[in-house]
Amino acid sequence: MALAVAAAGRVLLRAGSRLGRREAVDGARRFANKRVLVEAEAAAGVAVMKFKNPPVNSLSLEFLTEFVISLEKLENDKTFRGVILTSDRPGIFSAGLDLTEMCGRNPAHYTEYWKAVQELWLRLYMSNLILVSAINGASPAGGCLMALTSDYRIMAENPKYTIGLNETLLGIVAPFWFKDTFVNTIGHRAAERALQLGMLFPPAEALKLGLVDEVVPEDQVQSKARSVMAQWLAIPDHARQLTKSMMRKAIADNLIKQREADIQNFVSFVSRDSIQKSLHMYLEKLKQKKG
Repeated sequence: MALAVAAAGRVLLRAGSRLGRREAVDGARRFANKRVLVEAEAAAGVAVMKFKNPPVNSLSLEFLTEFVISLEKLENDKTFRGVILTSDRPGIFSAGLDLTEMCGRNPAHYTEYWKAVQELWLRLYMSNLILVSAINGASPAGGCLMALTSDYRIMAENPKYTIGLNETLLGIVAPFWFKDTFVNTIGHRAAERALQLGMLFPPAEALKLGLVDEVVPEDQVQSKARSVMAQWLAIPDHARQLTKSMMRKAIADNLIKQREADIQNFVSFVSRDSIQKSLHMYLEKLKQKKG
């Protein structure tokens, strides 16, 4: 099933926190807001969600909110069967959690932020849509988590790009549902070692480990994602969706049952003076590098 771009007119949907005004332009439909661009190829039943939250596509509260709204719109529109996740900023897929949301704020803000992170993972992990990650840049921590929720992961062949859950390097701990997703992908022993050491893997190592499914030249990442999507679209939706749910539901339910406790654990942990000091020092180092 070829993923041809629709010849019908585009609709550009621009929004702040609500997806609002529409404009007609040429090509595929687009849903756009400040931090997520959705190129909706309706004729193919596929949408491309591009992260555009400069400078490094960090998972800020605003990004998380806009992303979930955009994904929900696609899931509620039966035109779409698959989504390609990628970055509008080649070189960085997503740098992961926004540390400024976790430093120097109050417990109410930490609660709101962690709920949004949980919601992002639950929505992606249990989505009925086919999700293919076209990883066209570095993907540490939360960026890796987003990729892990996908049904298939394609990474650009560039040794400068790395992927992994490196939370321990920042003095923080990946929560159990990060860990569960990681273990299900690369196995218990490999995950245990990688999580403790905060390891980040270049494309060739990530492929060998099973963290990504395919590595291709950088200029072929998007086209490969479309050809892979075509293979998945050939499978009847109901059978694929039920199988996906069967494989993933227990992991998702584990978070759902402990969601409030997980939030309280996060708020308690991140509020510690030692953690705040570590995060503050790391953010100061980043500022010095930019300077």
